[in-house]
Amino acid sequence: MNFPKRRDTGELEIAATFSNAMPTGVAVSNSGRIFINFPKWGDDVVASVVELKDNNMEEPYPNEQMNTYNSSQPKETFLSVQALFADYLDRLWVLDTGAPFFDAPNREAAKLVSIDLKTNKILTSYTFPKDVLLDTTYLNDMRFDWERGNTGTAYITDSSVTGPGAIIILDLESGESRRVLDGVRSTAVDETIIPKVEGIPLQNKDEDGTISKFHVAVDGIELSPDKKTLYFCSLVGRYLYSIETDLLFLDFTDEQLESKVKTVVEKGSSDGLIMASDGTLYAGDYENNSIVAIDRNGVMETVVQNDLVMWPDSMSIGMDEYLYVTANQVHRQPGFNGGFDMRERPYLLLKIKINKVPSN
Repeated sequence: MNFPKRRDTGELEIAATFSNAMPTGVAVSNSGRIFINFPKWGDDVVASVVELKDNNMEEPYPNEQMNTYNSSQPKETFLSVQALFADYLDRLWVLDTGAPFFDAPNREAAKLVSIDLKTNKILTSYTFPKDVLLDTTYLNDMRFDWERGNTGTAYITDSSVTGPGAIIILDLESGESRRVLDGVRSTAVDETIIPKVEGIPLQNKDEDGTISKFHVAVDGIELSPDKKTLYFCSLVGRYLYSIETDLLFLDFTDEQLESKVKTVVEKGSSDGLIMASDGTLYAGDYENNSIVAIDRNGVMETVVQNDLVMWPDSMSIGMDEYLYVTANQVHRQPGFNGGFDMRERPYLLLKIKINKVPSN
């Protein structure tokens, strides 16, 4: 008997492979330099941030010292990096959760760091007060508006696994930060769904067989090219939400802001988001091994579907008009499989030609 075969769609290439720790973030600079980070979730992480060199070589970035955590210098060394972003001014932004294994964050180690890619020197480092960085906070991803404020504003997701989700707004001049949309429906886990990956419900499963709900709040975040709209989504949730950025700077309560949030489209369950300069938003769909594109009108199409796209995590668009995405098999980690590590190395950095440049 002949059974129908799954049809792969779209074209992709393997840009790099990783045989040791599992990567999450990727950032591609204007000149084409590629940076990858590795959070401390249980793997032996030698360097939290690396630059990919010829022949798949991983060089600690900006140096080995910064990538060797020193408890006496928590602000000057990386502890557990979750995300990267390369901006149009040739700076690399590094988001350090300060929270290995999703534990309560180390308040001195949790930080946002900018590095000058021309000199490979640290430019700035921001930490967060107690009313912003909660004991349950997990700093996940970030985007920037360079025109809001004198030196710009950062938007950061708190994708807590045990507490409220929120968007953290950071003024890059003063260093002052605050939480918005804190604990509301749009930044929370969608309790009505249980995602399935490779046909298996995505749930925490302990070694003794105890099963509990997988809980990760708002994760992916992105800004429209004109910076007037903020897009975001929860990791456990299938909808893309948006809000006008100006509203976030008015004297509204979180509940009042929630009433201003719009549901854009049901896009599937996503991790990271990325925006092209023409307003096309790209999102992973980890339940279907695919990447989708959403146009300005909310119309969605599948860009690529392939078994290699096994948990599309973070994305970056290069000036070479390729979309880069890490595929890291998050769902095969021991915590979802009764203590058994089901991941198959190598992990992948994939790239897809989209004929679009990034929106910075």
